[in-house]
Amino acid sequence: MLGRAQASRPSLSLPAPLHRIPLRAGNVVEIAGPSPSAKTQLLIQTAVSCILPKERNGVHYGGLGHSVLFVDLDCRFDVSRLVEMLRHRIVQVNGCSCTADDEEILKLSMRRFSYIRCYDSCELLAALKTLHHRLEKEKESNGIGGHLLMIDSIGAFHWVDRASTSLPLGGKNRKYLSLQNVLEVVVEDLRKLMSAHPMLVIVTKATIVGTTGNDFRRNYKRWPSAGTFDASSELEGLREPYFREYMPPIWQSFVTHRILVRGSDDHIAMPKSQENNTAYVSEWLLPRLNFLDKFVVRNAGVFLVS
Repeated sequence: MLGRAQASRPSLSLPAPLHRIPLRAGNVVEIAGPSPSAKTQLLIQTAVSCILPKERNGVHYGGLGHSVLFVDLDCRFDVSRLVEMLRHRIVQVNGCSCTADDEEILKLSMRRFSYIRCYDSCELLAALKTLHHRLEKEKESNGIGGHLLMIDSIGAFHWVDRASTSLPLGGKNRKYLSLQNVLEVVVEDLRKLMSAHPMLVIVTKATIVGTTGNDFRRNYKRWPSAGTFDASSELEGLREPYFREYMPPIWQSFVTHRILVRGSDDHIAMPKSQENNTAYVSEWLLPRLNFLDKFVVRNAGVFLVS
């Protein structure tokens, strides 16, 4: 049974820091952290690795050759950043300046990338309702279905919905739109979509900071200082910031993997670079891994550092 499951849904080879855990279709990965903490950059890096072909014309590009569906709720996605990182990966493989073949690989890869922008929860719910039909059409036209769904960021409308008065979705017999209703429908639609189109879901979520309280202790541990990690440290009696969980329980139970990222005070000089790069720290919370990864973001992508 395990052999059949692994053959039908093999783990995906994803870039750092998502490489620490074997991830496959059916998993829901939450990248949480304060702003800014390179969460969107991690999505872009992962998208590049996904849409690049494995091999073409005898050249190994190291991608997955899968399609990516990017749902932008923050409305700040920069497609030129995606193209820049994608072109750099292609040129890096060929070891020369961009050629006509490279441009063809670029176009082929970008055809695997789909983008949806939503400005409120109503548009998000409408988009989720149409994804099944959209993925079916893409599968018919391109021969490949959706393999990776990205949402940036899942909590974008949380505070607006929470502050707004409940509004009816339609006629008198329709249920009212509230914060709880929205997340229930989002999770239900995502479950249906993943059942019809097995895919890996990666979402980002901005965190909020508190200073005390049982809610903070229950959901998140204290951030370690840069470059150190103490797995036995406890929260009681500490006054350092905690990252509070604000999403409803239905969303928390839907997430299968969670990684926290934050900025570091360190500035690291990378080889062949005259600039100091801001370092970021990532830590797996679900499942728990008792070590940290440190990485930097450059024009070429995300790089782990010792």
